[in-house]
Amino acid sequence: MEFKVGDMAVYPGHGVGVISDVETVDIEGSDATMYVLKILDNGMTIRIPVQNASALGVRNVISVGQVAKVYEVLKDRDVPADNQTWNRRYREYLNKIQTGDLIEVAKVLRDLALLRKDKNLSFGERKMYDQASNLLIQEIAVAEDKDEKKVRTKIETIFKS
Repeated sequence: MEFKVGDMAVYPGHGVGVISDVETVDIEGSDATMYVLKILDNGMTIRIPVQNASALGVRNVISVGQVAKVYEVLKDRDVPADNQTWNRRYREYLNKIQTGDLIEVAKVLRDLALLRKDKNLSFGERKMYDQASNLLIQEIAVAEDKDEKKVRTKIETIFKS
């Protein structure tokens, strides 16, 4: 997968960014080509070796067609109750978020939203809920070229029903 300056890309766990530069850096006597990815949400800059980009999970922003699948996952209420302890659940959800797969992130958000209806979430689960929500909203907003507030409202409406 090749990116050019100005392309949008997703870095797992951090969200959508824009390739601001492709630079060659000298690392211990050998040249390495790096993507410079500036994360939209917080302005963080990440340097990613071009040859390792796909192994690190860097990918294109999802298509509008895939957004519909994400909404389907969020609307799905036919999921078994999770009876694991909060720390096992936390580790499982963290692994799903770190895959960078937006469908997996949507599953985490849905599961935590359903759990939140039954009981209070732990501090770690609340942080994870916020992280999953932000990653989802940001990428859907970029994919559909919409305002993040509209996407957030749509997702909140899904969970209220």
